[in-house]
Amino acid sequence: MRRLLLAAAMLGTVSAAHGADMPDLPILRGSFTDGLSNSSHNWDGFYVGGQYGFATTDIDFSHAPKSMTDFMLRDSILQAPVGGWSLLPKNHVQSTGFGAYVGKNWQVYDAVMGVEANYSYMDNISSTASDAMSRILPGETAPTGHTYTYNTTLGGGASLKLKDYATFRGRVGWDGGDFMPYGFAGLAIGRAEVSRFAIVSWQKYDDFDEPVVSGGVTTTVHRHLPAGSDTLSRTEQRTNSFMYGWTAGIGVEYAFCGNFLLRGEWEHVGFSNVKDITVGLNNFRAGLGYKF
Repeated sequence: MRRLLLAAAMLGTVSAAHGADMPDLPILRGSFTDGLSNSSHNWDGFYVGGQYGFATTDIDFSHAPKSMTDFMLRDSILQAPVGGWSLLPKNHVQSTGFGAYVGKNWQVYDAVMGVEANYSYMDNISSTASDAMSRILPGETAPTGHTYTYNTTLGGGASLKLKDYATFRGRVGWDGGDFMPYGFAGLAIGRAEVSRFAIVSWQKYDDFDEPVVSGGVTTTVHRHLPAGSDTLSRTEQRTNSFMYGWTAGIGVEYAFCGNFLLRGEWEHVGFSNVKDITVGLNNFRAGLGYKF
């Protein structure tokens, strides 16, 4: 028995000594996954940059004359129907642009939150439209046996040039190491040169049946007689009209050479109408920035 106990003690001593000489590998400490994880980039702080992009823009002129015709035909039977006419088309234009941005990020674990001011100057987002249309419209209540109608013609045109715009947006991103995908949303303000004109002309007619006696025979003759006319016109032009709206989009940034940032993003901007003209654009752009 004493020999068996002595052999067991010697075996334990040799095992302990052998374990002490083994290398200190991460897998033996339970940290093997830490050794394979990606290093995280620090996105926290201020940043600035410049950008260049390509924009596709829809300019909707369809109701551009509306507020002018509403004023010219105010309190008349023609105001509502003429104001609802879609006289002009929606035009699609394309242009390049460039600008700059500045912002600040706050990082909490892998989440990156920030605010940014962004400015874009557009090279040539401009479009013009003009057209004319005529309709016969019912008139006001007439005396018994009579019917009033208006042969009405609306002509008009409009032009708009978007000079530049700025956005103020918040964004949320995810720290993917050297990459950060993000989404953003915020407010937009644009500056445009706008002009438009409208011409409304109408001829009023009185329709009625009149009995005519000829040679002792009475016949009924339909009369279609002019009962008044007018031509009205109005023109407006603004060198700097401000448009307000919203923006939203997605993008991705790549950090390289320390604090340099390369970005690509898609931005949609929707502006409320200016002079009854609405503008919506999609901007695809690339940027280069630096984080302090």
